[in-house]
This record gives sequence, C-alpha cells and structure tokens, in this order.
Amino acid sequence: MSGFVPELETRRARRALKNDPVSDEAVDRIMTAATLAPSCFNNQSWRFVVVREEAALSLVKSHFSKNNGWAAPSPFLILVATKAELDCRLDAGRDYALFDTGMAVMALQMQAVREGLYVHPIAGYRAPELRAAMGMPEDYILITVLVLGYPADDFTHLTDKQKEMETMDRTRKPLSEVVSRETWSFPQ
Repeated sequence: MSGFVPELETRRARRALKNDPVSDEAVDRIMTAATLAPSCFNNQSWRFVVVREEAALSLVKSHFSKNNGWAAPSPFLILVATKAELDCRLDAGRDYALFDTGMAVMALQMQAVREGLYVHPIAGYRAPELRAAMGMPEDYILITVLVLGYPADDFTHLTDKQKEMETMDRTRKPLSEVVSRETWSFPQ
C-alpha cells in the first residue's frame, strides 16, 4: 500500500514484548501526542495514568485476566479514563467523552508506533477493583488499559493461539461491510 501513514499501516496489537524500559523522553512524546488530538470545544476529556514503576505495574497487572498473562513483561502501561461530564453532552445521548478519548488514544498509539513500540489495548481486567486500587473516582469510566513495550522475538510466554496470532497477516473487513455511501445501506 502506498499513501497511508506508515504508523497506521504497521500498527498491530502484538503480544510478544520485551521488558526493556521506555525513555522518559519517549513517554513524554507519546503522551503529548495524545493531548494534540481534537476534542469537542477543546475539552480534552481524556485522563491517562502512566504506570512505569515496578510496584504500580505489579498492582495493575494483578487485576488482569488470565488471558492477558502475556502482558507480564510490559514495562509501561497506560490507564485510559473519562467521564461524560468532562466533554460535550448533546441531544440523543451524544456524549463526546468516549469519542474524543478514542481519538486521543489513536494519536498516542501512532506516536508509540513511531517510537518503535507495540501498543495493545486490553479489556480483560477487573475494572471496578482496578479503578479503586488506583484511586480513580467511581464516576470515571476506566475504558481500557494500554500495554506497551518494544517487540520481542521470544514467544515462550505466549499460548499456542497467541503465537499463531503474533505471526499471521492482519485481516480487516472489506469496506463494503463498514462503509455506506450517500445513505444507510447496512443490513438490519
């Protein structure tokens, strides 16, 4: 493919990670990229908790599901949260906080890929318990945890299925399944 942003084209949610530390400068660039994302009235409704110290990493990882054991080597996690009141709240339930936070996470991911990192958003964690353990107020939505790390060639800590997924080609739905033109034409 040509004409695509290279980071967008090469980004994958890989699982084989090294435990190598990520420099403070790289972390700052990644987090700054997130703040450059657009948001409704520039509300910047996202909240990120950067986790890099061993005690905090262990605490967060202790709340991961068994299927996310592959994340153990990660030296860098980001908790992503928001709440509706931080952003535009329009008619018909159009609360922008989740949308705007998603755009910030995508900007963050593109910079992380540029830094040579894998970024893998996960949903497999005990959200209420993790939110409490991290001191996050109950009215915030802990949307995801981002697992970051440099690529590793060692797949020994992955399950057989994860090893297969690590090396297979990326697949995407055809545009015809997700894009309609001029009017809604998706099957009910």
